[in-house]
Amino acid sequence: MTITYEINPPKVIQDTILSHDELQESVNRLKKRAFSIRNVCHSIHVTDSVLGIPRISPITIGALIRSSNDVIAISASIRVRDRNLTSLTQSICDAILLKLNSILILKGDPPPAGPKDSKLVPSEVVKQFNEQGFGKKIDLFLSLPSNPDFAKIHKKIEAQPRGFVTQVVSSLDQITRIVDKLKPQGFRIIPCILLPSEKNVRSAKILNLDWTNYSNDVVGFIKKAQKIAGDVLISSPNDFKGAFETLKKLS
Repeated sequence: MTITYEINPPKVIQDTILSHDELQESVNRLKKRAFSIRNVCHSIHVTDSVLGIPRISPITIGALIRSSNDVIAISASIRVRDRNLTSLTQSICDAILLKLNSILILKGDPPPAGPKDSKLVPSEVVKQFNEQGFGKKIDLFLSLPSNPDFAKIHKKIEAQPRGFVTQVVSSLDQITRIVDKLKPQGFRIIPCILLPSEKNVRSAKILNLDWTNYSNDVVGFIKKAQKIAGDVLISSPNDFKGAFETLKKLS
């Protein structure tokens, strides 16, 4: 039974490329948050350039968190949209050597500039990495829609990831449907829940998320989701204080 908190690494570019001092300040702030939250959750997940905006590598951030905490589980996303197999293999090897616990391989949002797609498919990448033996050294996950068409995800299932991390869910029925279908096949299911707060409204609009089903009792909703799936991922990109208080109530 695991509660994971999601962290976005600092941006590398904000109008212009940030200076070393600016990046270091952002990293120090993130490390402080990761250190403070370690007592109220079991795991930290580091994202990879959400919305295609360049950020510090999730593997680097994961390693920095690991250097100050050798107990908490750490996972990281890796985008395939703007990488090739060589760089993906390097990232997986780095994650293993730096003692990260798992990797979520996903397509990723299109970048605002530059090439839009490497044409790599996450399920094919996971399948190849499993065939090469990487899946024995680190858990590999794939993403899943909150309302998947199970007839169209057979390639994801055939890739045999350790499990699936869902896109943001809005109801317990969505979680139950996925768990009932895939957990009996041995897959771990991690539903993603966006914390309802004023600071996260913009993120909810981008995701077309309606959180009215759980906004009045988010703690109760998370507990029920965890009971169904065994794991939950809490996302709160713009409200660390709200996430911290919520996680304290859950711990």
